[in-house]
Amino acid sequence: MTSVTRPEIEPDAVSELCEAFRAEAEREREKTPDVGIVMGSDSDLPTMRGAYEALTELGFEEVTDYDDPPEARFTFESYVVSAHRTPDLMYAYAETAESRGLDVIVAGAGGKSADLPNMTASIAYPVPTIGVPVQEKSVDSVIGMPKGAPIVAVDAGKSYNAGLSAAQVIARGHADLRDRLVALHEAQREGVATVSRRLHERGTPGFEESG
Repeated sequence: MTSVTRPEIEPDAVSELCEAFRAEAEREREKTPDVGIVMGSDSDLPTMRGAYEALTELGFEEVTDYDDPPEARFTFESYVVSAHRTPDLMYAYAETAESRGLDVIVAGAGGKSADLPNMTASIAYPVPTIGVPVQEKSVDSVIGMPKGAPIVAVDAGKSYNAGLSAAQVIARGHADLRDRLVALHEAQREGVATVSRRLHERGTPGFEESG
């Protein structure tokens, strides 16, 4: 009989990460992430990157090491947490969200059974959760919460708006962040006017050629 060499069994990464979340919930820290971004799969990252872009445009920085957090006043963290493949990890993340200092969660998932935002909102309550349907077919699943189990949701793929909404929640208690939101809104408003004038002055063919 031919012997089969079995690969070395690695430690249970899911259990280790669950324990890490619970340990962080118990630890005393001066700075904690303000926003949590979670998604059901790393394939959702291209869509969920909009939340990253919105927050970083507002001066947030991403936490990648709890022991060495960024200097920025406002920060966020990012994780892949599957409701179907790793429900225990999703539960540990959401259950400890408030104790770990999160003020709001942005949760995205795709497919017809996009349960991550809903379940996260239910478990993390009263921490507000903003749901992002990664695909059009995910919309009904994300917004389909029963009475008494609230979730705020954006349209399919609009994670940038979810990032802005997360910042709006936090800005109610921070005037400097409110000012950043207003400044960003004004910049976007002026950008529309600039494009409008350029289109008018160059005409449609000239505008298209200029990119």
